[in-house]
Amino acid sequence: MHSVGAETGSELIILEMVINMNEERLRTIQQIEAFLSGSEAVSFLPDGSDDERYGHISRVLSRFDYPHCTRRDRGVLLRYLAHTSGYSRAQLTRLIKRWHGNRLAATPLAKRYGAPALPFARKYTAQDVTLLVEMDRANPGVCGPAIAHLLHRAYVVYDDERYVRLADLSVSHLYNLRRSAGYQKQRSSFTETRSVSNAIGVRKASAPEGCVGFVRIDTVHQGDLDGRKGVYHITCVDIVSQWQVQACVQGIGETFLLPVLDQILEQFPFVLQGFHSDNGSEYINHRVAAMLEKLRVEQTKSRSRHSNDNALAESKNNSVVRKHFGYEHIAQTHAFEINVFYRETFNPWLNLHRPCLFATDVVSPKGKVVKRYRHEDVKTPLERLAQAERDGKVTFKPGQSLAAWIAQAAEQTDLATSTAMLAAKDSLLERCRRQRKSA
Repeated sequence: MHSVGAETGSELIILEMVINMNEERLRTIQQIEAFLSGSEAVSFLPDGSDDERYGHISRVLSRFDYPHCTRRDRGVLLRYLAHTSGYSRAQLTRLIKRWHGNRLAATPLAKRYGAPALPFARKYTAQDVTLLVEMDRANPGVCGPAIAHLLHRAYVVYDDERYVRLADLSVSHLYNLRRSAGYQKQRSSFTETRSVSNAIGVRKASAPEGCVGFVRIDTVHQGDLDGRKGVYHITCVDIVSQWQVQACVQGIGETFLLPVLDQILEQFPFVLQGFHSDNGSEYINHRVAAMLEKLRVEQTKSRSRHSNDNALAESKNNSVVRKHFGYEHIAQTHAFEINVFYRETFNPWLNLHRPCLFATDVVSPKGKVVKRYRHEDVKTPLERLAQAERDGKVTFKPGQSLAAWIAQAAEQTDLATSTAMLAAKDSLLERCRRQRKSA
C-alpha cells in the first residue's frame, strides 16, 4: 500500500511508504465501510502478481460469504476489492463469477492466460522483404498477383534459392509485407508538391465597387443513378443586383457547355464587365477565355484559401437549385427541356418577382465593418437594378431598357407568376420521373 502525498501550507510534499496491512482483521461490512471512508487519500498500487491478487479476492469473498450477502453489502465488497486490488469493476465482476463456479467445483481462482513460452516464429525475414522491394522496383506499378507470380517463377523456373520462402507468398500477405515498416523504409518515396501555373484568368476576387455587370458562375450536379450521370445546373449571378440566370447542360465538356454559356451571357440585359469562377477546367480553358475576350470581359478565378471568393454563386445553388430540384437523379436527356423551362419561366420569375436580401455595411463600435440585413433592403433583382440605374452604375445592352422589364413584371402579380412557375416545374419533374420509372 502506497501513500501518495501530504500537503503542508502551500507546498505539496510527496511521500512514499510501504505499509503491510493485515486486512484479515476486517470481519464486518461496517468495518469495510469505515476503512473505505478513512482511506480516501491512500492509493493502493498492488505490485504483486496476479496470483497474489486472485488469492486476496478469493479470501475476501469466502470470509464474507459473498453469495449470501445482500445487494448493498455486495456493492461495498466490490468497492473494497477495487480499492485494494487495483482491478476495474468489470474485471472484478468477471472474476467473482469465475470464483463462484470454481468454488462449486472446489478449484482455486487462478490466472488462465499467460505469455507464450516461445515467441511466434517469423516466416518471412528481413531478407525476404528486401527481395520483394527489389522485385517491386524492377516492375513499377505492377499489381500484387503479378508480383506474386514473378516471385514464384524466380524460384521454380530460374532456381534462385533466395526466393524459396517467397515462392508460395499469398497475394494478401504480399500486401501485408508492403505495409510493413521494413518495406516502407526501403520503398517509400516523396514528391514535393508542384505549384500549377495557369495563365488563363486573374487569380483575384471581383471588385465591382457598386457597378452592375460582374457575374459569378458555378456548376452543381443533379446526381448519379446506376453509374449514369445526371444533368448539370449552371448558376450565373450578378454580384451587385443578384440578377440570376439559370441554365442546364448534359455535361460539362466543351461540346455541351460552350453553346449554353453563350446563351447565359446573352440573357443578361446589361453589359458584362467581369466573369468570376472557381478553378474548374470547365471555365478555365482557352475556348471560354476566347469567348470572354471577344466580349471584352475580364476573367477572374478564385484564390487559394479564400472560400468566399465564389460564395454568392454557391449559396444560390443551395437556395435556388436544391430548393426547387432537390437531389434526385434527372437523366441527361432532359437537359434541353429543363433549359427551356429556365429561360422562359424560371429566370423571369427569379429576377422580376423573387425578393433577395441585400446587405448594408455598418461600422461596429470596434471599427469593424459588419453586414446587416435590414427590412428595407429586401428587393427583387429588378428593383435593385432600377436603383443601380438611378445611381449611374449600370449600362444596358442595345435593345434593352429598364422600362421594358418593369412593364413585363407588371403583367402578372408575384403570386400568379410564382403559381404558374410551380405548375410548370411540377409538370416537368413528373415527366422526368415517369421516364425514369419506365427506363
